[in-house]
Amino acid sequence: MELVYVLVGFIVGALIVFAFKRIQDQNTKKTAHTEAEKIVNKAKSESLKIKKDSETKAKDFETKSRKNIETEINKQKATLKNKELQVERRLKEIEDQHKQRQDDNDKFAAGLKDREEKLVITENRIKELDRSTQDQVGQLQKKLENIAQMSQDQAKRELFQVLEETAKVEASKKIAEIEEEALKEADKRSRNIIARAMARFASEYTSERTVSVMSLTSDEMKGKIIGREGRNIRTLESMCGVDLIVDDTPETIVISGFDPIRRELARRTIDKLMEDGRVHPARIEEVVEKQKSELSKSMKEEGDKVVAELGIGQIHQELTKMVGSLKYRSTHAQNALNHALEVAHISGLLAAELGLNIKVAKRAGLLHGIGLAADHTFEGNYAFVGADLAKKYGESEEVCYAIRCHNDNEKPNTSLAWVVHAANILSNSRPGARRNQMDSFINRLKDLESIANSFDGVMKAVALQAGREVRVLVESSRVTDDQSSMLARDIVKKIEREMSYAGQVKVTVVRETRSVEMAR
Repeated sequence: MELVYVLVGFIVGALIVFAFKRIQDQNTKKTAHTEAEKIVNKAKSESLKIKKDSETKAKDFETKSRKNIETEINKQKATLKNKELQVERRLKEIEDQHKQRQDDNDKFAAGLKDREEKLVITENRIKELDRSTQDQVGQLQKKLENIAQMSQDQAKRELFQVLEETAKVEASKKIAEIEEEALKEADKRSRNIIARAMARFASEYTSERTVSVMSLTSDEMKGKIIGREGRNIRTLESMCGVDLIVDDTPETIVISGFDPIRRELARRTIDKLMEDGRVHPARIEEVVEKQKSELSKSMKEEGDKVVAELGIGQIHQELTKMVGSLKYRSTHAQNALNHALEVAHISGLLAAELGLNIKVAKRAGLLHGIGLAADHTFEGNYAFVGADLAKKYGESEEVCYAIRCHNDNEKPNTSLAWVVHAANILSNSRPGARRNQMDSFINRLKDLESIANSFDGVMKAVALQAGREVRVLVESSRVTDDQSSMLARDIVKKIEREMSYAGQVKVTVVRETRSVEMAR
């Protein structure tokens, strides 16, 4: 029963609390509604006030704007009025000027009319004088023909002949002057360029021969090299591709062969065998194979060293190896590798003077003689072979063309080709570079003298300075001073046409008149 009472009391309490809460919520809503109405009324009053203020400000702004616009309009009207006045004044000035010019034109037209009348009168007078002059000239011409006993056409022909001879003499003199000036200028510029290039490069050159004679440690080594029944020497010759000559010369053996690489291989092999002391066919084959590998490596290292010294970038390994093999080759006792290096340096310096690509010039100069490193499997001129090899291993067309043209087998027509051509000539023709054969040297002098002696009026021709100059003595009674310059040109052209040579040949024509009397 108590539980029922407690439950009923709890329910009644809950109802009372709910009713109280409800009443409290209603009171809160009323209060909030009242506050909201106050806020709304206040906002309305403020908005009315703001609206009134804005209307007042708008009216004031409108009034000020109207005043400003009216002021600006008045200013514009005044400006326009001033401009109209200026335009009117300018129009009046233009009209006055036009009227003045029209008056001047009328006066000028009247003057022209008077001049035309005077010109007509003058022309008539000139025509009359011309007719009179022609009659007088005809009469004088007839008198001259009678006096000179020569027709007009004959006189013209003689006059033209005299003028032609005079013109030839003057032309010869002018040609000589132009040639002299051109030669001076060309010689000066070329000397400056070559001097600047050569002054910056001085190579240490030692004229060396390919090793063909070896010194042995003792005569006992000769027997070891020959071997029993000649087995050792036959093995050496077949493996190295050379001929070994063992004669009575003490402690000396001669290596004979056309290929300098093979001779170098034989020399290294024999050196190694002398150090070891064991000489038999099996040992020879082993040493030869080892020396082949070392020689190939040595040539590659030599080529890399040269390429690095020149600073021309990467070159194909096969070309680098061929460059190194030039160390063992020579032309007229001139070492091929030293020559290639020298040409590369000179080419670079000449290219610098002429504003060309220095690295490309050095590259072409180094590879210009690469055809010398090719073996017998390549057919053709070594310059063309070198160009084909360079093209095969990725060199540019301009480098290949310079290689092909460097020795006059093909006429150069690019700046780079001329640079390499000139550098090759400079390296070949400098004193001590090559040992020229005496027969070819004498034949060259004879050819120069015979060409000069083949012209009329030449008494004697002498080749001087190792064929770099030809002195031509002419008969003064048959060759004049003006004709001597033309003769020198003709001799030079015939030398250029019929002979091939490095460098240049100077032709000097000497004409003199001697008067000799004997006192008795």
